[in-house]
Amino acid sequence: MCNLLNDAFEAEGEDGMNVHENASNTSKETKNKGSNFDDLVNDDVLMEGKIPEDLFTSKHADLVTKAEVWMKDTASHCMVVATLIATIAFAAAFTLPGGYNQDTGIPFFRKEPSLIVFVISDAISLITSSTSVLIFLSILTSRYAEVDFLELLPKKLVNGLATLFVSIVTMMVAFSASFFVLYNKKLEWMPVSITSVAGIPVILYVTLQYQLFRDVFKSAYSSRNLFKRNRRVLYY
Repeated sequence: MCNLLNDAFEAEGEDGMNVHENASNTSKETKNKGSNFDDLVNDDVLMEGKIPEDLFTSKHADLVTKAEVWMKDTASHCMVVATLIATIAFAAAFTLPGGYNQDTGIPFFRKEPSLIVFVISDAISLITSSTSVLIFLSILTSRYAEVDFLELLPKKLVNGLATLFVSIVTMMVAFSASFFVLYNKKLEWMPVSITSVAGIPVILYVTLQYQLFRDVFKSAYSSRNLFKRNRRVLYY
C-alpha cells in the first residue's frame, strides 16, 4: 500500500514538473517574441524619434514628387482644352446663325427654338469652360503638400474634369443647333446627320476619361473614411 502511494506521488511530481517546465518555456518564448518586437519598434521608430506617420513620409517621399508631376501635367493639358472651348464659345456668342438685321441689330431667327437652344447651350459652354480653366489653374498654383493629395487636389481634379465634360457636351449641342437654324426647312437630313456625328467627341471623352474620373472620384470622396474607426456596438 505504501509502495502504491509513493509511486502515485512520484508520478504526480513528475507531471507537475513537466507542466511547470512547459509553462516556463512558453513564458520564455513569449518574452523572446516580445523582446524581438520591442527591438523592431526601437530600431524603426523609437531610436529614430519618429512616429509612424513620419516614418511613412520619409520612406515614400518619392510618391509626392511623382504625384506632383502627374497632377501638373494633367491639369495643364486639360486647361489647354478648356481654354480652346472658352475661346470658341465666346466667339460664337457674337456670330449667331443667320446673322442680324442691319437696321435694328436683332437676329433674324430670334423666334426659332433652335436659336434659343444655341444661345443657352453656348452660354453654358462658355461658363463651364471658364470655370474649368480656373479650377485647373488653382491646381497648378497649389502648394502640393502631402496632406493636399488626400482630398483637396483630387476634388479639384474631379470638379475640373466634370466642368470640362459639361462644356464639351454643350458645345456640341450649340454646334448642332446652329444647323437646325439654317437648314431645318430646306435640308432636314443635314442637321439630323450632323447631330448624330457631333455625339462622337462626347462618347470618346466618356470612354477615354471614365477610368481616370472614377479613380480620382474614389480617391477624393472615399479616402475620408479610410482611417476612421468602426464605431459599431458589439454588445448591448
